[in-house]
Amino acid sequence: MPYPPERRRQTRARIIRSAQALFNRHGFTDVSIDEVMKHAGLTRGGFYSYFRTKSELYAEAIALALAVTPWSRWDGVSVDFAARDAARQVVDAYLSREHFGDIEGSCPMVTLPGDVARSGKAVRSAFENVFKSMAGLFEESLKREGRANRQSALAIAAICVGGMVVARSVESNELADEIRAAARRTALQLGAWKEGRAIPSRSPGYTRQRPSGRPRGSRSTSSK
Repeated sequence: MPYPPERRRQTRARIIRSAQALFNRHGFTDVSIDEVMKHAGLTRGGFYSYFRTKSELYAEAIALALAVTPWSRWDGVSVDFAARDAARQVVDAYLSREHFGDIEGSCPMVTLPGDVARSGKAVRSAFENVFKSMAGLFEESLKREGRANRQSALAIAAICVGGMVVARSVESNELADEIRAAARRTALQLGAWKEGRAIPSRSPGYTRQRPSGRPRGSRSTSSK
């Protein structure tokens, strides 16, 4: 007896969320279908009822960022897209300490760019759509303020993504904080948006999470 459509939608969403968390943590190559399904509490056999390939799932995991924004997971961080300063709020949220520390729930543009560059058209298109959505928000904000400038909008989005990528990549927490703060300040200046809350430095007891690279040869063979 086939499952009801609503249950199928819920199961599919569960697999995508599982994949996003694992891809963010380990990368595309080092995550197998078995691991995605186990993390979702499901068996491998059901995977092909929802996706044709791991690459198709990868594209869906990237696109999830359009439906579920990363900051919806974080206490004290929110964005009101109806507000006049929505663009400034997005810059603050994207370069926040909360985003910096949340690897599994991170925006895939930060955690997966290397994998995406080596992937097929569907994956690159999904990545492109997420980036265009972010840049489009900045462009619309500038337009409402009578300062329409597509180049500035693209640059602001690139600064936010690139700033977080570099901050995540350095060893020094202090330097990472400086990079995030500098990227935020530059993005806001480029948009001529007033600064909101400053990016806080690390709080006492803060433990930095990092993507986990697996030892060579440890990857499961059931990755396709």
